[in-house]
Amino acid sequence: MSTRVALSGYVRYRGGLGQLMFVLHRVTGLGILLFLIIHILDTATVYFYPSLYNEAIAIYRTTPFMIGEIFLVFSVLFHGVNGVRIALFDLYFPHKWNIESERTSSIWTLVITLILWLPAAIWMLRSLLIYNFGLLGG
Repeated sequence: MSTRVALSGYVRYRGGLGQLMFVLHRVTGLGILLFLIIHILDTATVYFYPSLYNEAIAIYRTTPFMIGEIFLVFSVLFHGVNGVRIALFDLYFPHKWNIESERTSSIWTLVITLILWLPAAIWMLRSLLIYNFGLLGG
């Protein structure tokens, strides 16, 4: 099966909430992997090329990177909570794996992720507004 056929299946299939959770789990996993690769590379520069590390830290303090960090926190939380949901059903409740339980557990996954993410997102957004824009008494 070619990559084009596989990717078109992701776009065309309209499976509702289950499809959304599937795609979101994959996208957040790839985002986390990308972050880890960048993090390992920039941390390695501390030893090999310290001045480059300082430049990288300056780049990470820019607005686009700080917004990306907010979404990175969401990705880590969602990927973890959804992974626990999948593991629980696969390991302990395979007989309860049906459309209704998937829909209910998916909604709970999103709710738990948002409850955990919103305080961190607000805090990080506050830092962004203070340090990058001088707002909120910064």
